[in-house]
Amino acid sequence: MHLENSVKLDFKDVLIRPKRSTLTSRSEVDITREFKFLHSPVKYYGIPIIAANMDTTGTFEMASALATHQMSTALHKHYEHDEYVDFFSRLEKKSSAFYSLGIGNQDWEKFQQTITKAPEAIQYVCIDVANGYTEAFVAFVKKVRESYPNLVIMAGNVVTGDMTEELLLAGADIVKVGIGPGSVCTTRKMTGVGYPQLSAIIECADAAHGLGGRICADGGCTVPGDIAKAFGGGADFVMLGGMLAGHNESAGEIVETEQGTFKRFYGMSSRNAMNKYSGGVAKYRAAEGKAVLIPARGPIDQTVQDILGGVRSACTYVGARRLKELTMRTTFVRVSMQLNEVFGKAP
Repeated sequence: MHLENSVKLDFKDVLIRPKRSTLTSRSEVDITREFKFLHSPVKYYGIPIIAANMDTTGTFEMASALATHQMSTALHKHYEHDEYVDFFSRLEKKSSAFYSLGIGNQDWEKFQQTITKAPEAIQYVCIDVANGYTEAFVAFVKKVRESYPNLVIMAGNVVTGDMTEELLLAGADIVKVGIGPGSVCTTRKMTGVGYPQLSAIIECADAAHGLGGRICADGGCTVPGDIAKAFGGGADFVMLGGMLAGHNESAGEIVETEQGTFKRFYGMSSRNAMNKYSGGVAKYRAAEGKAVLIPARGPIDQTVQDILGGVRSACTYVGARRLKELTMRTTFVRVSMQLNEVFGKAP
């Protein structure tokens, strides 16, 4: 047993301190980014916010809507092969949408079939498992890199610098960071495993950037200010689930109640998801997600405006003319402490 005593922080534990700025309007802020990757020759340009590869948010409709705002979507892995081919084949230009897959044989076979039919359109792949610390996962990332050297590979999830480095060296271009922070994830409650998300971002970004890699902060953002904090902490990309759920472009069962119209949103390790895709919860495991009802929010455009407006505003408060500058101009101020820090340790 080992006890780590250093302070670890979540988004709620800090605020960004304002700094002197020469900016006079949010319109002066450029929140697009250009990225080169560690392995892939593909060059990225866009607003580095990604809809999560959950079946309620990683939809074709979401991908089409967010593309008009220069944002991306990680498509969920439960579409049929023909549906993927049809979506990518209809694109007039190469897409920044991520094809998502697990590490099972069926996932691999379906991916190979799909990319054979749409080789020019698929540039981005998200290899997604709940636990990115297994040897099997690292080996699968290596296999995908060796088989498709030109793809941009995002892989995760992990929360520590050492594993971030290992995945990058195995062939990942982007490492997905986050275990347990999502609004419908119960991994921390069910297993006791996790890591405060902001500290995970800071530590994994430091490890990745030292090798020329990128990270994607996945989970824990509930308001636009959290997204700004993630970018301020060093995230290159930010992935959103709950903030994009409940919209017209989102999937999910529509539920009518006396309080209004809602859409069901659930974690991909929840009983709902496993009943839908795996025939129920296997006897050797427990569900690590929950389902919630989110008020129907209408089209995604207003929410996108709020998100992007919040990030631009954060940049103006610290004088960052470009999103790239936000992390360099961010100073976090702690606003919450353990009781023994405030009042002193008990005698």
